[in-house]
Amino acid sequence: MVESVIPVALAAATGFSVLISRLHSRVSELDHRVDKFELRVAESYVSKESFQSALERVEAHMVRIENKIDKLS
Repeated sequence: MVESVIPVALAAATGFSVLISRLHSRVSELDHRVDKFELRVAESYVSKESFQSALERVEAHMVRIENKIDKLS
């Protein structure tokens, strides 16, 4: 009886170990991909203040263009 339990327990432990190892590698790969994505987002992020400043400059140019068009008519 004991002779048959030991190989089954050893096989179960080995299978569990392989399963845990594969899960760990998948989680590590996913973590690496998330880190790369976060880096890409951080590199292309524009702050709200910077965007507002750029938008104000565009609006100022548009007003100048509108004034010039109004003077032509």
